[in-house]
Amino acid sequence: MNHNLKDIKKKIREKRKSTDPFQIEFIGDQYLDNPDLQLFIYDKNDFEENKNVDLKHVPEFDQKKKVYWLNVNGIHEAELIKNLGIKHGIHQLVLGDILDTTERPKMQDYEEYLFFTVKSILPLKGAFLEIEHISFILGENYLLSFQERKSDHFEHIRNRIRQDIGIVREQGSDFLLYLMLQAILDNYFSTMENMETEIYELTTMEEADPDPNIIRQIDEYKKLLFQIKRSLHPLKEAVGGLGRGISELIKPSQYKYFSDLHEQCVELLENTEALNMRLESGLNLFYSLQGHKMNQIMKTLTVMATIFIPLTFVAGVYGMNFRNMPELYWEWGYFTVWTIMIMMVMGMMFWFRKKKWF
Repeated sequence: MNHNLKDIKKKIREKRKSTDPFQIEFIGDQYLDNPDLQLFIYDKNDFEENKNVDLKHVPEFDQKKKVYWLNVNGIHEAELIKNLGIKHGIHQLVLGDILDTTERPKMQDYEEYLFFTVKSILPLKGAFLEIEHISFILGENYLLSFQERKSDHFEHIRNRIRQDIGIVREQGSDFLLYLMLQAILDNYFSTMENMETEIYELTTMEEADPDPNIIRQIDEYKKLLFQIKRSLHPLKEAVGGLGRGISELIKPSQYKYFSDLHEQCVELLENTEALNMRLESGLNLFYSLQGHKMNQIMKTLTVMATIFIPLTFVAGVYGMNFRNMPELYWEWGYFTVWTIMIMMVMGMMFWFRKKKWF
């Protein structure tokens, strides 16, 4: 959540306190010029697809043997969402959550319908994610889905309906919800696979002098993993509850599908923990390499200082200007002192090498 969205949300809350507490406002970024409504009506025998549907032409979901799927691309027009909610009896609190793209994922059971809001993610280059706020309203024979932008999350589901692939047209709206949540989790798996590759490359530091930017990149990946965990935990609890039959809108025959979604959420959360541990190990390895490098530098400086200390002593002794120093008047004194100092250096070098100090 960026600071601009926080400011917008704060202003809207203050506005609600002073006016209608149930007033709904859009919170987020606008990605489309105009909302786009798509309607699928299908059963086992046939289907009907309507594109660019006007809200006035959205039918009542009164044919119980049919499944209605209304998808809204672009949720920035609050009045449209509000009118859609009024037409189909959706509570204003739910409409507010649909329009609030900063809302955390959650599920609420309103008896006549089930409300879901989730975060779908797509990987971008480097430690960046594209996050989309998606909401669902599941009724007995209908599913309303709300997306911030046009995307291909559910295109394969549309093709299944068009071409009658699999069992989607034999099932109800609860199975359609399962397919859409499965598509969102597939995006999580794709993202995690990409992140796993990048994190392993980042934390494999074979160089003696790793790039200090690694610390910043590790911190960015840790933030992303926290964001993913924050999105997955509510979804895991929600689909786990649906798999145990907490809602009458989910038929018993569909419990196994939602239980499978729960297991996938658990797997994804375990993957985030494993990647977090990998990042921690990479951070520890970086500091170890930096510490080893510093130790090597200190060892080199210590050896150099040890070599020059006795040389400095000899040079200091014979640098004194006393008159009664007999060696000062010796013809070979200068060369003898140089020979002694060279032999001292070679002796210390031999000793250090023998001790494997360098």
